[in-house]
Amino acid sequence: MLGIGAEPVRLTWRVEDPGDQGQVAYEIQSSGSADFDELLASSGEMRGEEQIGVEAPGAPLKSREIRHYRARIASAAGWSDWSPVLTVEAGLNQASDWVAEAVTLPDDPGSQRQSPSPLLRHEFDLIADVKKARLYVTSLGVHRVSINGQPVTEELLNPGWSSYRHRLLSATYDVSDLLSPGSNVVSGVLGDGWYRGRLGWDPTDDRARYGVELGLIAQLEIELSDGSSMRVITDEDWLTSTGEILSADLYDGAVIDFTSEQLGWELPEFDTTGWKKAAVIPYRKELIRPRQSPAVREIETRPTQVVGRSGNKIIVDGGQNLAGFVRLRVKGDQGDQVTVRHAEVLESDGELHTRALRSAKATDNYTLADGGEVDLEPTFTFHGFRYAEVETEAEVILAEVVAISSDLPRRGWFECSDQTLNRLHENVVWSQQANFVSIPTDCPQRDERLGWTGDAQAFAPTACTLFEAQQFWSSWLEDLALDQDDQLGVPSVVPDVVLEGEPRFGRAGWADAATFVPWAVYESYGDLEILRKQFESMRRWVDSLVARRGVDRLLPPAMQFGDWLDPDAPPDRPWEAKADSTFLANAFFSHSARLTAEAAELLGDTALSSHYRRLADEIAAAVWAGWQDHVIETQTGCAVALSFDIVPGGERSRIEDALADLVRQSEGRVATGFLGTPLVLHALARGGRFDEAYQMLLRRRHPSWLYQVEMGATSIWERWDAIRPDGSIHPGDMAPPPGMEDQDGPQGHMLSFNHYAYGAVIDWVYRHLAGLAPDHSRPGYRHVILAPKPVSGIDWARASIDSDLGTTAISWRREPDGDLSVDVQLPFGASGTFLPPANDDSEVTLDGQPSEREVILGPGSHRLLVTNPRIASPDPS
Repeated sequence: MLGIGAEPVRLTWRVEDPGDQGQVAYEIQSSGSADFDELLASSGEMRGEEQIGVEAPGAPLKSREIRHYRARIASAAGWSDWSPVLTVEAGLNQASDWVAEAVTLPDDPGSQRQSPSPLLRHEFDLIADVKKARLYVTSLGVHRVSINGQPVTEELLNPGWSSYRHRLLSATYDVSDLLSPGSNVVSGVLGDGWYRGRLGWDPTDDRARYGVELGLIAQLEIELSDGSSMRVITDEDWLTSTGEILSADLYDGAVIDFTSEQLGWELPEFDTTGWKKAAVIPYRKELIRPRQSPAVREIETRPTQVVGRSGNKIIVDGGQNLAGFVRLRVKGDQGDQVTVRHAEVLESDGELHTRALRSAKATDNYTLADGGEVDLEPTFTFHGFRYAEVETEAEVILAEVVAISSDLPRRGWFECSDQTLNRLHENVVWSQQANFVSIPTDCPQRDERLGWTGDAQAFAPTACTLFEAQQFWSSWLEDLALDQDDQLGVPSVVPDVVLEGEPRFGRAGWADAATFVPWAVYESYGDLEILRKQFESMRRWVDSLVARRGVDRLLPPAMQFGDWLDPDAPPDRPWEAKADSTFLANAFFSHSARLTAEAAELLGDTALSSHYRRLADEIAAAVWAGWQDHVIETQTGCAVALSFDIVPGGERSRIEDALADLVRQSEGRVATGFLGTPLVLHALARGGRFDEAYQMLLRRRHPSWLYQVEMGATSIWERWDAIRPDGSIHPGDMAPPPGMEDQDGPQGHMLSFNHYAYGAVIDWVYRHLAGLAPDHSRPGYRHVILAPKPVSGIDWARASIDSDLGTTAISWRREPDGDLSVDVQLPFGASGTFLPPANDDSEVTLDGQPSEREVILGPGSHRLLVTNPRIASPDPS
C-alpha cells in the first residue's frame, strides 16, 4: 500500500479455514524489514475476538517510511502461523516535505474562458540504474502525468474532488520501472476539472469556484544503484505549451484538434522550440493530504449497437445508462470533424433527448489530422448517458462505451426468481457507480453533479451493502465536517459550492447526513473509527439545531426541501409534499440526537450519551404532541414517526396499522419522496406488515420501483414518472424553490434518469426478502440476522455480503412440497441468528436435526428446513 497518511494504521484480517473454533487472542507485530529480523513494535498477546479495524502497534508512519505488519491469532486449538506480510509506505505527510512548486502556462487564457490544456515537461539525466523512484503528485485542477511517454497510472480525473479550500489530495506512485539511465522526461497535462471548470447550473457564472489558475505539483524522488539520489520537482525550469486539447470541461465535454498535436512531446530529446518557461503560482502546502479514498477508473467497456442512422449521423446504444464516455475508432481525412453528443433517453422520433441536460453541452468534438485509423476518446471529462449521436464524414470502424467510477470493490450480490426485481437491483448498482465519481453526487449528466447531502443520507445504507465504500464515505465526511458551520449547520451540498442564501445550510434530512451516514458506515463495516472521526461533526450539527429552537423547544417553520419529489406534489414544485416539513425537520432532529447519543455511548462518553438521549426523547415527545394526528395521514408521516421512535410504545400498533392501511388502500402505490422512501418498507417490516411491504415493492404500475424497470430503465430515476405510462418523457418543469427565487437556479427544469436516492429500497431487499441483515450490536456482519421473508410469486432468493471477515451468504428456496430450505454460510469470526418465517405448526431442522425456532449459528455452512413456512402475500384479498 503506497502513500498512506499519518493516521495510525488499523488492520483487519480474515481467517480462511472457519472450522468450529473462534478467535480468543491475537498478536500484531511491526518491523522495518519484511523478514521481521528486528521488531519495531508488538501488541503482545491480546485477549479478544476483534478482527476489524484493530490499531497496529507503533507510532504513526513518518513521511516516506516503509513498515511491515503481520498478525496471528489464537483459538482453542492454539496459535496460528503468522499471516502473510502487509507492507505499507507513507506518502508526504507534512507540509515541509513538499518542495515542489505549482507550475502552469504563463498568462493562461483558461482563467477567463475554456481554453487549451497546459502541457508541462521537464527533461533530466540519470547517471546510473534506478533502485527506487517515487512520484508524489497533486494539482490545482485535474492532471495526467507520464514518464518517458508512459502514464504513471490508469486513474482518471486525479486528484479527484475534495473541499479544495480545506484539502488537496495527493497520490504516491512507484515509477521505478519507467526510468532508465540517460535522458528522461516527466510530463503533465492539466484540465479545469472541478477546480476551475463549470460547477452548478448558471452558465453565466459557473467557472473558477476555487481558483482561476491551474497548477501541477509533482515531486519525483529517485534512489540510484550507485548510492546517490536526486529529486526532480515542478519549478520554473519546467517548459510549457499547449497541444491538441483545445478545451476540456466536465459539463460541456472535450474539444480535441489533432492537427495541433505535438507528437512526441512526452519523450526525451523532443524539440521544445517555441515552448515557454512555466509560470510558478502560489499554493498552500499545508492543505495537501495523502488520498485515502479510491481513485476514479474505467470499470467496464461495453459494445454498442446502431439504433438510428441519418445522413452522416448514427445513434449508438450502449445498453446501459452510466457515467463515462464513448471510445471510437475512425478513419477519415485530414480536417474531418467527429462530433459525439450524449443523452440518457431518446425522443419518440429516435433523436437524443437533451433538454434534461439543461446548459451542459455534453459534447465531444474531434478534428482529425490525417487519413489513417485513429482512436478517439475525450480527456478530463465524462458524461451521463446511454445513447450517443456520432456525426462525421469519416468512417466509424468501432464505437464502444467506457463506464467510469471510483474504484470500489463490489461487496453485495442479490438474485431471485423475479427477473424484474433482479433488474431493479442492477439498476441501483449502476446508479451508485455512475454517481460515485470521486464524491457521492445526485446525478452524472446535467449541469449539477453535486454532493447533495439528502441523497447521500437516504442511500448510504444501500451503498455500504453493495460496495466496499468505507474509505469513500470517510473522505467525503471529512469534507462535510470541514465545510460545516457551527451556527448554520451542514451544507446542502458537499463540497460546499453553488448554493447561496437560505437553501445553503441546514435543511432537514439533508444536513442530517452528518449523523446518518457515519452510523450507516459503522453498522455496515463495524469499524468504530468512523464514529471517532465524525463525532464532533455529529455534535456540532445537533447543537446547531438546539440553538435554533423556539420557546416550544422545537424547530420553527423554515425553508425546507421536505419530502422532495413526493409523487403527489405539484410536478413543478417538488418541495410541496404531503408530509409537513416542520414535522419532518423535528423528527430528523430527534433521530440525529439519538444517533449522536448512540455514538457517544460506543465511544465511552456516558455523560454526553445521556445528554443527547434526553434531548432526543424530549424532541420526540414534543413532535408526537404536535403532529400525532398529521402523522397518520401520509405514508411518509407514519414511516418517519415509526422509524425514528417518535411514536410512544403504546401507540405503535395503531400507527403501524395506519401505515398498512394507507398502502393497502392505494394498492401498494408509492406515495413517498426522498425522505420517506428509504424508511417506508422498513417501518412496515418492523411492524410485521410484510403483505403490505411486498404489495408496495412488487407493484408494477406507476408510481413504483418496478414500474421504472417495466418502462425500460437501466438506472434509478429522479422522478417516479420520468417516463410516463403513455411512453412520453416527463416535461421536467420546475419553479424556483423557496429561497432561490433570485438565484439562477436549475433553469426551470429538473429531470434525471440516473439518481440513486430511490434505490435505497435495495437495503430492505437484502435484509428482508433475502434475509441477511447486519446486527448493529455487533456491526460489520460480525453477527447477522438471518430472517428471510418469502413471498408468493418468488420461488427462491439468494444474497451474499463480502464483509471484512469473509463471505456471509444466505439462499432460500420453496420446495415442491411447500417447505422452505435455507442455506447459510458464515465466515470465521461471525455468527448469526436464524429467525424462521414460521406458522404455529411449523417445524425447523438444522443440518437434518430438529431445532428450536430461533437458533444461533456459528461459522461454516448450515442447511435449515422450515415446514409450512409463513409466505407473505401482496394480494390484499
